Amino acid sequence: MNMLDAVSAPILSCDETRELESRLLAGDEAKEWPAMQRAGRAIAAAVRRDFGEIGGFPANGRILVLAGKGHNGGDALIAARALGEVFPAARTEVIFVFGERSLRPLARRAWRELAQAGGARVDRPAVSYDLCLDGVFGFQFRPPAEPRVAALLAAVNALPVRLRAAVDLPSGLGEGDPRGNTIFRADFTYATGVVKAPVVELDNGDVVGRLRYLDLGFLDGNPTEASARVLTPAVLAPLAAFRAAASDKRSFGHVFVLAGSRSYPGAALMTVLAALRSGVGLVTAFVPESLVPAFAARAPEAMWVGWPETPGGGLALEGQHLLHERLERATALLVGPGLGREGETLALAEEVVKHSPVPLVIDADALQPGIVRAGTAPRVLTPHAGEFTRLLAGEDAREFSGTTGAAVVLKGRLTRITRGDRAFFSLFGGPVLARGGSGDVLAGLIGGLLAQAPEDPLLAACRGVVWHGRAADALARAHGQIAVQITQLLDFLPTALRE
Repeated sequence: MNMLDAVSAPILSCDETRELESRLLAGDEAKEWPAMQRAGRAIAAAVRRDFGEIGGFPANGRILVLAGKGHNGGDALIAARALGEVFPAARTEVIFVFGERSLRPLARRAWRELAQAGGARVDRPAVSYDLCLDGVFGFQFRPPAEPRVAALLAAVNALPVRLRAAVDLPSGLGEGDPRGNTIFRADFTYATGVVKAPVVELDNGDVVGRLRYLDLGFLDGNPTEASARVLTPAVLAPLAAFRAAASDKRSFGHVFVLAGSRSYPGAALMTVLAALRSGVGLVTAFVPESLVPAFAARAPEAMWVGWPETPGGGLALEGQHLLHERLERATALLVGPGLGREGETLALAEEVVKHSPVPLVIDADALQPGIVRAGTAPRVLTPHAGEFTRLLAGEDAREFSGTTGAAVVLKGRLTRITRGDRAFFSLFGGPVLARGGSGDVLAGLIGGLLAQAPEDPLLAACRGVVWHGRAADALARAHGQIAVQITQLLDFLPTALRE
């Protein structure tokens, strides 16, 4: 097992998940009940964390549980019970979608415990709730739902609910489903034990909402191969460990940053600030010479090199000697943030990439077909969906990865890091990242990490994406999603490592 496989979990089809659970639990209630307890309590803890982004779960909150017959219903009932232990004034209402008598033994046991704690059965939803827990269908569901159930899901979707949470899969969503049926619209989907393939499909994002993986220990000692995997916080563990006592700044790499223009000065500054927080030993930044005094005052830890400017304020070709005479000191090179689209500057970027002797991160304006294919140095590309479409130039994603040899960070609702046939998903971050500068901070982090481990661009990319996303989660929990600036992410990078 390689390092990334050890810090990630497989994404499995519903059939593969069924086979795995059969092998691990074998229908043994003595094993299934503790697993259900872990799942329900993990969901409750995750709900409490995620409520932090909107002020926290209210002490007297109202909870609606949609309970199906089996394990998903049991998980949701246990989650409601766990929340009631923390918030005794909260009120829980339960709708048994197929009737209370339909409950399987473990789900019935979970309901008895919740009822003893004050949970109430209801026949229809009330006016509004703070939380709705969807435990109607699990991964064995085959669409479509019967009309009565579809009508209930539609009614709940229309209710004012502060947070809608789906257990494993939003009810009504099935594998290979053409989406012709009514589906529970989740704000968060909590994948318990194993991430099921439908929740990472791009077309299902509107019903899945934000995806969380809750590791229940099912896979401990049971390694499962899969070409698509979800990254866990364990990928950051080496960054949180002690560093060698006998080390100095040269022990942790030297990243060169070629970035900025008079039109986009902030992109270069945010990239360098992030690189400085990445743990890299040294940062040298090549930026338009007119920007150096202000930038050096803002971040004196970096070495700022003023670059000759084009009439439009971009980096001019004549400055290449400034990079070449220093390049032997670099362990990684980051090109692109805020460069602009001037022809001369893009020609410069292509020359730099073509002749780079060290691994590269190529970002933002440098993500042009000719540039990303220039030269032979290992590289990380960081496009969003529109930039990636431009880069493909008619190839499919797998061909592109093969011809460039690049690790590709495809930014989006679920950021996907690919190289060849391997794909790693990061489930961290959220709408707090939907603002200018987010990509510049990510590029700086990856550049600094690559400088520290230039032999493994894919690992640097995965670590950077997870670190960036976890810092965003911590920022949103501390300050919400609205009244924040993207540079505040920098102050939550230590939190993301220590949690």
